[in-house]
Amino acid sequence: MRPALSDYQHLASGKVRELYRVDDDTLLFVATDRISAYDYILDSQIPDKGRILTAMSVFFFDFLSRSAAVPNHLAGPPDDERIPEDVLGRALVVQELEMLPVEAVARGYLTGSGLIDYQKTGALCGIPLPPGLREASKLPEPLFTPATKAELGQHDENISFDAVVDLIGAERAHEVRECTLRTYRQGADYALTKGIIVADTKFEFGVDAEGTLRLADEVFTPDSSRYWRADDWQEGVVQQSFDKQFVRNWLTSAESGWDRHGDAPPPPLPQHIVDATRARYIEAYERISGRKFDDWIGPAS
Repeated sequence: MRPALSDYQHLASGKVRELYRVDDDTLLFVATDRISAYDYILDSQIPDKGRILTAMSVFFFDFLSRSAAVPNHLAGPPDDERIPEDVLGRALVVQELEMLPVEAVARGYLTGSGLIDYQKTGALCGIPLPPGLREASKLPEPLFTPATKAELGQHDENISFDAVVDLIGAERAHEVRECTLRTYRQGADYALTKGIIVADTKFEFGVDAEGTLRLADEVFTPDSSRYWRADDWQEGVVQQSFDKQFVRNWLTSAESGWDRHGDAPPPPLPQHIVDATRARYIEAYERISGRKFDDWIGPAS
């Protein structure tokens, strides 16, 4: 018989996930259907989003472990008997790690905050870039562009590699940079065979009791990555995406009526945006994995 969620001690709430203690060495990592944008948790939820994020992470954790890119934090299968029935399919049993205070971001294309930094300084996280780059320009090579880990409701800030060294030490900083770029290249190269460009992605790393660096949290999900259609890619324009950028674009559109720079929180998402976001997330998973989302474990939302 599976345990109840109430059997576990609740440790923390994030924008999307809830964290519980299973035992002295392992945690229960539960993805919800919440969606965040511009440092707000929106009132609207995306049905099945937690299951989609978990399914995508499990696929890529397995893919990356088989390619020996980097070990991860998984401590059991997605149907582990320690997972309560009501969160089955959107929860994972994971090793407890000492998490590093750095968002490990890899970029292969210029967009988002990276484009803003480039337009202001001609560089990205202190790395000089060639002149003339535009929205969605492919970078000469993938870059490690780290950021701070902001508190809930605060904004991550891009930082230089030297700042990462100050935070976690030179040896660990070089290891994180190398693992980030290697993992990004392997995942992005694979996605391209499925007709998807991974423009950028964010990883989180932790250190286990033996001092081994491990990939944690989520990996290559539509929440942590920008997914673009490879056939439609065009430099200089905002790309059609399979990811959370679709929600961000609606929030900053005239239709939403929201002033991003004001004090008011974002409005609820209309049903057509909720439905379209869910469809994009599912399409990303099915195209990447080659599997039907209907076959993933757990109850539908």
